[in-house]
Formats: sequence, structure tokens, C-alpha cells
Amino acid sequence: MTKHQTSIALFATATLLLLIPLLAMQFTQEVNWTPADFMVAGVLLYGTAIACDFTLRKTKNKNTALILCGVILVFLVVIWAELAVGIFH
Repeated sequence: MTKHQTSIALFATATLLLLIPLLAMQFTQEVNWTPADFMVAGVLLYGTAIACDFTLRKTKNKNTALILCGVILVFLVVIWAELAVGIFH
């Protein structure tokens, strides 16, 4: 996979993840996101995609790059969980 294809895959994944709640809102009242929710989720998802893309491009060793991307994803999950349910309160 080329670097360009990897970038496209990262940003496409972020976009698809952001579309899930939008689609769910069309079919159920259980999901009720505001525009601010979509903005925060977009910043988190696209910020993570940018960070992983930068890491993959700048790191020479593939294993190191994948480990760093894994750490970035852990940070995303922790921040997302904190915003969703307040796991640290």
C-alpha cells in the first residue's frame, strides 16, 4: 500500500466512523447528537488520522510506526470515553 493510499484509508475510516451516528439518527431516537457533538468527534477522528498519517510518513521503522499509531489510538479511545461517560470522575 502506498503512502497516498494509506492516507486515503485513514481519512476514509474517520469519515465512515463519523457517518455512523448521522445514519443512526435517521432511524432511532436513541442517538441524538448536536452539531457540537459532530464537531468534537470530527476534531478527534481527523486529528487522530492526521497524527497517524504523520507518524507513518516520518517514522522509518514500520514496527515503531505501528506502535506509535497504537498509542495514538489508545489516547483517542480514552478521550472519547471520558467525553462520553466521564470515566475519570
